[in-house]
Amino acid sequence: MHAPLPSPDEMARWDKASVSLGIKPEILMENASREALRVLAEGLGGLAGRRVLLLAGPGNNGGDVFALARHLLCAGAVVRLAQTKPRAGYKGESAYNLRLAAKLGVNGELVTERNLSRLELEWTTWRPDAVVDGLLGTGFSGSLSSFFLRLVQVVNALRASSFIFAVDVPSGLDARTGRPAPEAVRAHATATFEAAKFGLALPWAAAFTGRLYVRAIGIPPQVKDEHPASAALLGPETLGLLPGPGGEGHKGTYGHLLVLGGSYNLTGAPVLASLGGLRSGCGLSTIGCPSGLSYHLKSGMPELMTLPLGKGNEWNGHFMAELGPHLGRFQALVVGPGLGRTDGARDFLRRLLAEEMLPPLVLDADALYWLAQDTELPRLPEGTVLTPHPLEAGRILGTGAGEVQDDRRSAVHALIERTGAVVILKGAGTLVAAPGSPVHLCSVDAPALSVGGSGDVLAGCVGALLARGLPPLDAARLGAYLHAQAGLLLSNEFPARGCTATEIAAALPRAMQGASPCARP
Repeated sequence: MHAPLPSPDEMARWDKASVSLGIKPEILMENASREALRVLAEGLGGLAGRRVLLLAGPGNNGGDVFALARHLLCAGAVVRLAQTKPRAGYKGESAYNLRLAAKLGVNGELVTERNLSRLELEWTTWRPDAVVDGLLGTGFSGSLSSFFLRLVQVVNALRASSFIFAVDVPSGLDARTGRPAPEAVRAHATATFEAAKFGLALPWAAAFTGRLYVRAIGIPPQVKDEHPASAALLGPETLGLLPGPGGEGHKGTYGHLLVLGGSYNLTGAPVLASLGGLRSGCGLSTIGCPSGLSYHLKSGMPELMTLPLGKGNEWNGHFMAELGPHLGRFQALVVGPGLGRTDGARDFLRRLLAEEMLPPLVLDADALYWLAQDTELPRLPEGTVLTPHPLEAGRILGTGAGEVQDDRRSAVHALIERTGAVVILKGAGTLVAAPGSPVHLCSVDAPALSVGGSGDVLAGCVGALLARGLPPLDAARLGAYLHAQAGLLLSNEFPARGCTATEIAAALPRAMQGASPCARP
């Protein structure tokens, strides 16, 4: 089962549903503070005698900090507490924990815009071993006020000499997008509770979370089942989708992949897609291409077959008359690598998509260009997989790559609504989703994948998994995960970059190691 990645609103529903079952908010806060204590103790290598500055904000995050202050005092730490709201302003479980801390002698000082400069000097002079950031919680969105922006800057200024520890989320970081607004606390470690919030799992959030710890606080499993998160993390369990080798298999058992692509000066892309398919376990891989390119395509790799179409080096809509009778031989199609942007390529794609009985389909590269440009393309067959990078996604949505990157999750939903397809939005923090499914995040950030031809290999990998019988969403999830793991392996081997797309394909079998394949052949 994939680890859930709730949004802040979904996490709030989990809390509320747990309370409705009779679990008091004070219990959840106590559990959270105890887990935070354990993480902080690990980060400091012990708590006795350590000077800890705790900064409590106006919300429930402040309550977690008040409870943590009490635990730290009991563990022998030297505690200094500051809060951004007058004591009388705290309610419920936060007020309860503030009162308990005060009874033990932890008296918080109120931080205001007027005294912040003085307190900053005092805190710097005090030289805390750790600073606990509980200023803003996961509900934060928008932009920091000038006061909280200044507080964030103060915390970051202490980072050189103090261990910065964030409770649930670094202040100033949007837990939905993982982006700072406009700055965020840069923690050495963050303890987030019950599940990582979606934005915290995105690769770029690591610059702010530091090491991310996920700690359970007692949300019952039935609550998570009744209120499922709308996103999930693709972890090692994804390998369980891998089809098994089968006892009496032959090359036909493992599927025949057809890659439709290649044009003048664009012959490498379909070869890489076909190679990605073979390295992902399909039994056969064929490139359908203009006949003038057939020799050049198959000469570089003896394992590949070609299906020459028409005459010359460019695509033509009339090629469908030749291709149609052959489609039944193939279990999946990858369309687009090196297809080109000629009128003939557009006409071919129109006629291909008009076919009634197509094998499972992956659209990549130039096929995605025409999907964005050609309003006369037929509706995509159900279960079609799209593999856009941000620029291609932006073309389809009528926006720029920057807008896609600003909120990749919203972009995925918009792509699904526009096309009805399964979508793999490539890039750091690859997202995979289908109509009606959660968004699946591959949080691996592998610089080795940022090289020409990498996307062709991914398209071929997904195509091979479709050819081997996986449903489209499973093929997309597993393909994205294997591709990322291959990139991670190569990033370890080539820490200064320098690998090629061919090497990404070659790493795919190693990415499958450790799998417990399911029984499908």
